[in-house]
Amino acid sequence: MTVDAAPRRFRPSLTATLITVPAVLIMLALGTWQVQRMAWKAELIQRVEQRVTAPPVPLPATVSDPEGFEFRPVTVTGRYLHDKEMRLMARPRQGQVGYEVLTPLQRADGGGVVLVNRGFVPMDRRDPATRPESRTGGEVTVTGLVRLPHPAGWFQPENRPGADAWMRVDPPAMAAAQGLSGVAPLVVEALPDAGRSGGVLNGIAPQVELPNNHLQYAITWYSLAVTLIVIFVLSQRRRIEPAP
Repeated sequence: MTVDAAPRRFRPSLTATLITVPAVLIMLALGTWQVQRMAWKAELIQRVEQRVTAPPVPLPATVSDPEGFEFRPVTVTGRYLHDKEMRLMARPRQGQVGYEVLTPLQRADGGGVVLVNRGFVPMDRRDPATRPESRTGGEVTVTGLVRLPHPAGWFQPENRPGADAWMRVDPPAMAAAQGLSGVAPLVVEALPDAGRSGGVLNGIAPQVELPNNHLQYAITWYSLAVTLIVIFVLSQRRRIEPAP
């Protein structure tokens, strides 16, 4: 077995350089962008936490800036339109499959209609006839958290008006399906104990899921850049041929 002891020198080819240098620069830029996103997300999480824990305020009759109210606790008074109730697909709760119930609330202040997410019902109680105690009559005041609708994710099924349940919140489409007008572009998620109704539709505990994984993403991009540099250097070291 012979060992190649000839000295080697770093002499990169033009092709390898033209491929590697832009790739490394892109990876470093993506890593830096993730660091910036990490700082932005940390600030966003702090701002959202401050909103969630703020005292409830009355929901304006006209919400001109919905984003300014997202995650804010609010109060709204009106009368439930139980005949317009809708079901929203929900994650299983305590091993039970079911829905979240959205009931339009006709506001008492003339502010039109706002959709109220009243909470979870198991599959065997999706029919309102099985839970007459949930059909609250008269005027009610709901305390809840403002949530805004978001576009469907890549793997989330689209809504199908007329189906047994909605896949995601879409106030304009829901309003059209129910023949409602003046529906606010948001949803009020009733807080627990807000309008408790005999064991069902007891509201939703505030859950703000804003994961901050940007540090891991930044480390990944920087690590890929370093790995590519090492591979480039090692692969472009060439033997020095002795002079004739």
